[in-house]
Amino acid sequence: MSAPHTPQSYPPRRPCPCGSRQAYGQCCGPLLSGERFAPTPETLMRSRYSAHVLRGAAYLQVTWHPSTRPDDADSLPDAVEWLGLSLRRVSGNTVSFTARYQARGRHELRERSTFVQEGGRWFYLSGVEG
Repeated sequence: MSAPHTPQSYPPRRPCPCGSRQAYGQCCGPLLSGERFAPTPETLMRSRYSAHVLRGAAYLQVTWHPSTRPDDADSLPDAVEWLGLSLRRVSGNTVSFTARYQARGRHELRERSTFVQEGGRWFYLSGVEG
């Protein structure tokens, strides 16, 4: 595992961790820095994946709806290396995806995430594995 980047140290010209094929500085970077808000549930989901990759726990917390946010939303496991993201389906306020990661072996997280918009901002509400 290489030295981890943070949202602040990730090079803006490198490909975005979310797999969009855009540069980080044009994709998730402005979201994680607070310069702008995610305009769609898909964009928010991608930026939250990038926050996991870059250990941006604060971003995960502020984009998680307060009604469902756990008390420990500001902590991330140290031993997880995120390997890639694939979108399976985007429909309305739900995004189905597969995130690959390594933590004592290779694994996949398959989830259908639900998002809600309040005050012009999208928030992660909940997710169901599968």
